Amino acid sequence: MTVQSDVTQKTDFEVARFRDWLAGFLGRPVTDLSLKATEGGMSNPTYFVTAGDFRAVLRKQPGMKLAKSAHAIDREYRVIGALAETSVPVPELFHYEEDAEIIGTPFYLMEWVEGRVFTEYEMPGVAAADRRAHYLAMCETLAALHNLDIDALGLTDYGRPGNYFRRQLSRWSSLWDQYREGPGAPKAEIDALIAWLEPRVPESELLRLCHGDFRIGNVMYHPTEPRLVAVLDWELSTLGHPLVDLGFNTQAWHMVPDANGGIMGLDLAERGIPEEDDYLAHYYAHATHGEEMQDVHRVFAMFRGAVGAAGVAIRGQLGNSTLPDSERVGWYLARAYAQQGLAIAEAQNV
Repeated sequence: MTVQSDVTQKTDFEVARFRDWLAGFLGRPVTDLSLKATEGGMSNPTYFVTAGDFRAVLRKQPGMKLAKSAHAIDREYRVIGALAETSVPVPELFHYEEDAEIIGTPFYLMEWVEGRVFTEYEMPGVAAADRRAHYLAMCETLAALHNLDIDALGLTDYGRPGNYFRRQLSRWSSLWDQYREGPGAPKAEIDALIAWLEPRVPESELLRLCHGDFRIGNVMYHPTEPRLVAVLDWELSTLGHPLVDLGFNTQAWHMVPDANGGIMGLDLAERGIPEEDDYLAHYYAHATHGEEMQDVHRVFAMFRGAVGAAGVAIRGQLGNSTLPDSERVGWYLARAYAQQGLAIAEAQNV
């Protein structure tokens, strides 16, 4: 028997062992396995899997020592399953495998959804006349997520009660303490963001299901229509404050195109892209929680983006990243996020 394995990018696991497992899962020999790593991700390794007429997406933990609670793909699997019958589109789940001996870490298989994923908020290839509808579809999906009944979904224990914003500030500040001595770390800028944020923590204890990384690169559009067919990458999902989600989602209006595909400085009207206030008004019209975003949420989003990018840089420095040139890119983005966060804070003159 001839076994063909087309691995178009180096995997971080033994392909032969996965092929044997997949044969058992499918109940037939797998003689034509193809694995292709997805592009652009900075976190959990993800692969397109093809075996004859079977197609799926494999998502696993990185094959490295992990920080506590990081890369919790069991949580991803749980929340995607809980959302299956809701208005928030997610891939169909096939199987969760907890046995780390098979490919080195736990993993799961899910539906391979056909659609378009953009890495830039400018949405290259989309006609200007259609971009507004694409943006509003993303906006409405985020509002729909924040409107879900946590208890009805069986996710009451998916996060802790209390002031989510304060916990997040503490968590990301602690992470920054681990990264701050890295070469290229924008110490002064990120330290200044923390100092600005600490006395301004909102008192709201509003709690909703949050994605944690709701950005253009983590939503998939229909192949031809301006509607979402899947929300991806639920690694950072939890019960939290919806305006933290919204602040992260609207970072693009405050970032230039070469910093995570932002749209600051572009002629938005010419491109058919709504202004931030227009986008926010649409969200408020669809969300039911009744709170509105303030600059403190924007600054926190930039702070979290800066620390997250610093983590990417450190993993690149240690050789633990699959993203090409991650050390340089991580420090560049960390500085860009931090500088924009300070610009928003300083604009208040307080």
